[in-house]
Amino acid sequence: MPANVEANYVIHRPLLSEKSTYALNEQKRYTFVVDARATKTEIKAAIEKLYKVRVQDVNTIREKHKSKQVKFGLMIPAETKKAIIKLQGDDTIELF
Repeated sequence: MPANVEANYVIHRPLLSEKSTYALNEQKRYTFVVDARATKTEIKAAIEKLYKVRVQDVNTIREKHKSKQVKFGLMIPAETKKAIIKLQGDDTIELF
């Protein structure tokens, strides 16, 4: 992705599931769905810009979805990327 991309295009939405809520409560890690082309440094810069926090660590996971047979052929869903963010010190993000 180009260097001058807005932070809103990198971070799509926070991911709130049972597993991500457990990681938030126990390990102070936040999970976001991000653009599939974004790098860890772009994700870190976008989180720091949007939420005004200091990011300590970024882990990413690429999810490939299964193809599905539909009436007129094969439907291949787009790949998604999740970012698991760990913040420095006592920084927190207010999601609600």
